[in-house]
Amino acid sequence: MAAPAIARLGHVGIHCKDLQKQKQFYRDVLGLQVTNEDQNMGMVFLSARPKEEDHELLLCAGREVDDVLLLQQVSWRCNSLDDVIGFYDRLKKHGVQFDMIVSHGNAVGIYFRDPEENRLEIYWATGLDAKQPYLEKVDLSEPPDEIMRKIKESVAKHGKTGIVDMSALEQQDIPVSRN
Repeated sequence: MAAPAIARLGHVGIHCKDLQKQKQFYRDVLGLQVTNEDQNMGMVFLSARPKEEDHELLLCAGREVDDVLLLQQVSWRCNSLDDVIGFYDRLKKHGVQFDMIVSHGNAVGIYFRDPEENRLEIYWATGLDAKQPYLEKVDLSEPPDEIMRKIKESVAKHGKTGIVDMSALEQQDIPVSRN
């Protein structure tokens, strides 16, 4: 098996003090398109290329004055599910702790931290259409065909409305804003 490779940066997420002001700036000043949004969770997904990339920027409510955490995450896109599985194996081999391993319907992602606790994601776009936020656990030890069968089945059921499997978050230290 060839070594897994990063294809390109996928998207960046940032925490915001004023989510609506940030949304208006990125939408109205920079011209990004809002592709998905969840006001209850305080999340706005934006893209300059929505047909190619569901979101290139994720704005999240909840930046605290006392919290110096400015970066929500840096996401790295792969060309295949096999690459994501290869990184999963590589990260495990290096003792990296995972925040979560999930399906977003439109992607399969591994979330983890760098040595300075910056949140990172490695993901592959499935080609499926799913309203965000969409979050379900994925078992990357299963065969790729089985992983995709389960994701397609879930997207057929939840793709138009999105889904947040809280059990995918409860085991992790994942802050979820509920404004």
